[in-house]
Amino acid sequence: MKKKKISFKMIITSFFILFALFLLAGYFYVQRGLSPVEEDSEEVVEVEVPMGSNKNEIGKILEENQLIKSPLIYQIYLRLNNKTNFQAGTYLMSPSMSLEEIIRYLNDGGTPIIPEPIAQLTVPEGLTIEQIAEQIERKTNFSEMDFMTLVQDEVFIQKMVERYPELLSDALEAKEETRYTLEGYLYPATYEIFEKTTLEDLLVEMISQENKVMTAYYDKIQENELNIHELLTLASYIEGEGVSAEDRELIAGVFYNRLDIDMLLRTDPSVSYALGEHRERITFADLEIDSPYNTYKYAGIGPGPINNPSESAFKASLEPAETDYLFFLADLKTGNVYFSEDYDQHLEYKRKYLDN
Repeated sequence: MKKKKISFKMIITSFFILFALFLLAGYFYVQRGLSPVEEDSEEVVEVEVPMGSNKNEIGKILEENQLIKSPLIYQIYLRLNNKTNFQAGTYLMSPSMSLEEIIRYLNDGGTPIIPEPIAQLTVPEGLTIEQIAEQIERKTNFSEMDFMTLVQDEVFIQKMVERYPELLSDALEAKEETRYTLEGYLYPATYEIFEKTTLEDLLVEMISQENKVMTAYYDKIQENELNIHELLTLASYIEGEGVSAEDRELIAGVFYNRLDIDMLLRTDPSVSYALGEHRERITFADLEIDSPYNTYKYAGIGPGPINNPSESAFKASLEPAETDYLFFLADLKTGNVYFSEDYDQHLEYKRKYLDN
């Protein structure tokens, strides 16, 4: 009986000793995970935290750069201290930094390095995708062919539709009819190219900028009888026809009036797009081209945008002037646009301002 009591005490004692050793080992493991990888290191490591990175992805970046000892302790520390407000950017870190210092640095934003752009790409208003591709080859290290391949890649397009459904869902539905699904959705602006910028990064930025601009109009688009794809199509015509905001709103009013009475839109820029080249003047022979983009031949708005229009042109398509005008013509020498309610007046303006 006595031996059994001694054995039981020994078991209990051994259990507590093992438990204490476990706690001690855990304590040292945690302390090791919190301590610097190399306390006396003078090495400086440049760490990039991309936009949208989550805490797991950031932990993997820190581990790959040998800045933390234990990804598990990193995760536990974040959970216990509720540190998740990390800032994207490029940071200078060192293996001599403790986990606490690294987390605080990321949480506060640190001193991000702003990289210098290696090139700038300016996309003027009203360029087509093919013209943008030419600009990219001239102004960057990317090739025109690679851009045209990516902009037509179905996997890439689907990825963009999933990321920006309000912007691109209607374009995807119309893809069988359009020349390029993303025509009209690359926002005209100046873009900076950095050493690490990929061609996909650049294209995503153009679409993202378009989405940012359109966000202000999404509620109003829902109230319109036309969807965003149709509005951008009208905006692309307006971009090609008018210069001033007032003219653009009046031109939009003319297009709506024509649509209301099932009249052909008859806009010259659509014929240029159908021909595949810019024309200052459209001839009678040009008007015969058999293309769904030819608004002299086919009724309705058309299959899709014929260029990448400005916000001003889009706003005009969404907020047209209320007018009785059905016709307009532009004097390319002066930039003046002349509007008329009937065809006789339109012909008179043509004789007066264009024929002479």
